[in-house]
Amino acid sequence: MKKPNVLFIMCDQLRADAIAALGNRAVQTPNMDRLVERGISFKNAYSTCPVCIPARYTIRTGCEPYNTGVYMNRAAKLVEGQAYNMEDRCGKYIARVMRENGYRTFGIGKFHSMPWDEDLGYEVQMHSEEMWWSPEQRERDAYAKFIAEYHPEFNFIEQLHGERTEMYYMPQISPLPAELTVESWAADRAVEQIQKDDGRPYFGFISFIGPHPPCAPPVPFNRMYNPDMIDNPVKGNIEIDHMDEQIPWMNHFIWAEDINDSHARVLKARYYAETTYIDQCLGRILDTVEAGEDSDNTVICFFSDHGDHLGDHHAWQKESFFDVSCKVPFLVSWPKMLPGNVARNDLVCLTDLMGIATSASGNVQCRDGIDVIGSILDDKSKREYLFGFYGEPGTSSFKIMVREKDYKYIYMANGGFEQLFNLTEDPDELKQKIYDYPDIAGRLRNAAIETLKNRPALSPALDGNNMLNFSFEKRPLKRIHQFDRSKGITDFTYS
Repeated sequence: MKKPNVLFIMCDQLRADAIAALGNRAVQTPNMDRLVERGISFKNAYSTCPVCIPARYTIRTGCEPYNTGVYMNRAAKLVEGQAYNMEDRCGKYIARVMRENGYRTFGIGKFHSMPWDEDLGYEVQMHSEEMWWSPEQRERDAYAKFIAEYHPEFNFIEQLHGERTEMYYMPQISPLPAELTVESWAADRAVEQIQKDDGRPYFGFISFIGPHPPCAPPVPFNRMYNPDMIDNPVKGNIEIDHMDEQIPWMNHFIWAEDINDSHARVLKARYYAETTYIDQCLGRILDTVEAGEDSDNTVICFFSDHGDHLGDHHAWQKESFFDVSCKVPFLVSWPKMLPGNVARNDLVCLTDLMGIATSASGNVQCRDGIDVIGSILDDKSKREYLFGFYGEPGTSSFKIMVREKDYKYIYMANGGFEQLFNLTEDPDELKQKIYDYPDIAGRLRNAAIETLKNRPALSPALDGNNMLNFSFEKRPLKRIHQFDRSKGITDFTYS
């Protein structure tokens, strides 16, 4: 059989519950719904380190943070014996692997790598990042360069994707028309690349910047959703919701510590508007795939790097192990080989994408993931446990999650706090069960400890045969100041 094309399409900060066909009646996503019908929807898919840079390194390496060394949005934290270079310690990036497997490769959009222009192995690589730290970086950003060269009338705009800093969670409108936003640009470039043909199958990676805040959909999507039709955030006991000190600290950091319900509904309406707009851009890509001769022999994976609390659990942004933060949409389709319109409960994660691409190519490499396609076709054994890691092991920021069929266990080193939720009975994670089911808590705690023991990079998170804990401490509060440094702006005029 001819090798299939493989197309990865991702969003940034798209919640797992933001797709209409998967049960959300408040949002319109006709093209994501097409992908649901085209293949398999994994209902228990996770970002095992739910924040931008670590999640993206799990995607491009097929490795978990204990091998990438990236546990937060900062440089890798390595232990003795780990190679300095990422590909030396994890293996070649997915694009390089697919090139070696005979694929024409292209990557378009947000990569969020370190450094920002890292060679990720694509034959065609077009970056479009969120911020620029110098005029030279802005000039080299593929999307910003496109605006400067072809639409200079808009080049005066400081932040082409919407304002950040104190406007992070304020409802906005795109400063650009719908046909010129970064999402539309990415879709246009994807169409061009898919339509090329040099005799090889293609491996393409398309990464949309939205619906990551700022929530700034273009006209007319900005007025698509009535906030009065949007539900209020789902909140539990604040002592449980804020047991993770990261949450109130992050709320303040991004100017969101006192968002009320009416403001939250407006924000979610804009978030859904941006989602629907991206869905329309996605539709142009899918139309191009379906117009090709090998549409049925094209593997499409659609996913995001993490979710967004959007006020649930008295929280904003991500970086927690509540499902709204760490659960992701995960749609896999290959009409020639896989059934359509099927939902599965398997525990899968972003690390498994390496195995999906390479399995389709005929030369499977799973690394820290599993062979998802093999598990579907051959009914191979599935995960019993799925683990998540955040924060550097051995520090108070470290957290670990253990997910199994019905239960989720979370341990936070800051305070030594534990949480247990029965996700079958309590999918919103409002009822703390750590004291109600000591046997289940103990089993999952032991699974976490064994994982830490078996991974040298994780061993600093141990204190003998137990997990290391620190006296609970609140960090000093501070604010994020994200201005367009490429225009020389570093702070408010009066600060």
